[in-house]
Amino acid sequence: MRFGVVFPQTEIGADPAVVKDYAQAAEQLGYDHLLVYDHVLGADTTIAERRDWRGPYTHETQFHEPFVLFGYLAGLTERIELVTGVIILPQRQTALVAKQAAEVDILSGGRLRLGVGIGWNSVEYEGLNEDFRNRGRRVEEQMQLLRRLWTEPVVDFKGRYHNIPQAGLNPLPPQEIPIWLGGMADNVLKRVAKYGDGWFPQFRPGGDNARPMLEKLRELVREAGRDWSEIGIEGRFTASGNPDEWRTAMEEWQALGATHVSVNTMGTGLKTPYEHIEAIRRVREALT
Repeated sequence: MRFGVVFPQTEIGADPAVVKDYAQAAEQLGYDHLLVYDHVLGADTTIAERRDWRGPYTHETQFHEPFVLFGYLAGLTERIELVTGVIILPQRQTALVAKQAAEVDILSGGRLRLGVGIGWNSVEYEGLNEDFRNRGRRVEEQMQLLRRLWTEPVVDFKGRYHNIPQAGLNPLPPQEIPIWLGGMADNVLKRVAKYGDGWFPQFRPGGDNARPMLEKLRELVREAGRDWSEIGIEGRFTASGNPDEWRTAMEEWQALGATHVSVNTMGTGLKTPYEHIEAIRRVREALT
């Protein structure tokens, strides 16, 4: 398994020097990838019509923009893979995402892995002038269009939601950027099986639904005419608890056939950004 870290978006602060120090520390510690969450707009939940808000993030929650962040980190790191986990794809213009992702891949020397999802925040969609209601249908067409834009100098595409009349990106990325998907719904599993290179499951590896969901995905992959070896699986665990618990989580993910695992330090009571660096150091030393 490849072992990565979840960039502590909501707790790292806005100092670019700290962001640099974290990414370089992760690379120097031998982590294989750095995974970044995504949100563009946070909703103000103090207004009356949002008193029943159930989302995990608000306007008070900090997020660095992943593509800009990766452009910054591309020149400050040499080896570590840069992963979105996940970009909310349907709230963005597809051709612009293709261009931004291609540029990150070029500047980083082919180190981008693009995780995508459809999100849950209707306020964010409204603010970005995209339709929240058809986001699931649109994302499938977006994924197909992204692959063509990354591999064809000129694309002639007319779909249900997109029209590109004989146009293309320049420069093209050095690889066909891997597209992974996040989410737990049946439709997500079908998209992974048909179009995806990997999946970010959101269950505990020892949970009752872990193996049944993976078996369901295996069957969908077979029905799609693809080989299971084409699909990556990335699990996560939180750096709370003790080294024995971390080792157990890694072993459980390995037993499930995960190809990647990431450790998350957010929400564990750390007070400063540099405590996150120390936390990933402790985890790495304990699991090496």
